[in-house]
Amino acid sequence: MRYRMMGTDPKTRREVSVISLGAMLMGTLTDEATSFAVLDRYAEAGGTFIDTSNNYAFWVEGSQGGESERLLGRWRRSRGVGDEIVIATKLGARPNSPSAGFTRDIEGLSPKVVRESAERSREHLGVERLDLLYAHVQDHGVPMRDTVEAFGELVTEGTVGLLGVSNHWAWQVERARALAAAAGLPGYEVLQYHHSYLRQRTDLPSLRSPDGQEGVAAGDLLSYLRAEPALVPVAYSPLLARSYVRADKPLGPEFDHPGTRARQAALRTVAEETGATVNQVVLAWLIGGDVPVVPLVGASSVAQLDESLAAVDLELTAEQRATLDAAH
Repeated sequence: MRYRMMGTDPKTRREVSVISLGAMLMGTLTDEATSFAVLDRYAEAGGTFIDTSNNYAFWVEGSQGGESERLLGRWRRSRGVGDEIVIATKLGARPNSPSAGFTRDIEGLSPKVVRESAERSREHLGVERLDLLYAHVQDHGVPMRDTVEAFGELVTEGTVGLLGVSNHWAWQVERARALAAAAGLPGYEVLQYHHSYLRQRTDLPSLRSPDGQEGVAAGDLLSYLRAEPALVPVAYSPLLARSYVRADKPLGPEFDHPGTRARQAALRTVAEETGATVNQVVLAWLIGGDVPVVPLVGASSVAQLDESLAAVDLELTAEQRATLDAAH
């Protein structure tokens, strides 16, 4: 395994593995025995960065959100896991009525919600301090300053370590960080967005924004990350739900453009040259790029996890990276 540092403050920064394990479906669609086996294998391989959220996985029938956090809490207790594993969670996107499915009526990012939801996540995970807490989505109904202060206060109090942000426009991240700096408070240092090798259209409206897909790592966000190398990008769904390799998992309309076919061809070429799988090439491309990204991978079996973990040792040559980057 390889590792990198997150955060700049010596009191809260953490070293984490360059590949993160997503626990989104653990405790719901992935049963406890399988979940524990995957978690055990990840830790055995040197993995130290696990991701969840307080709303995972409310969309599964009979679920309310929080099932993943509670399963991770049981795993931690049963294995005696301590500070060697960094667990990140998120708040803000849990529906007020989980049975309603995906909706605009979510808990949001008010100071009251930030404090109460963070406390609930600590109880679920069985920890005194959340290692990394994300603002999961935007909340246009709450002044940004209020949210920034609420997150910063949790760090100051010692109940949260690092702060992260997901599914915000790049200008919102910068504004929030500026507000935190002006107030002398910790700001967002980890940015979690949808990012992969194939590029998707960003002009399609999302559930919460008529301006497009605010959760996609587009050019403005990548440019921002190049200018702010201390920030750590985390890529969710980097393998596109196995759409790279499974014909029964077709790509969505957001990938319906000529560049997709060119990039798929480049991936196949590099995979053949390296003897690696297409998925491994995608992960290695993210990990070793000029903007190094921590891919967040899910796994419903140990074998699936092992394929992803092997990407850590895949070193792409400069020529192979050029082939991948030049495809349009």
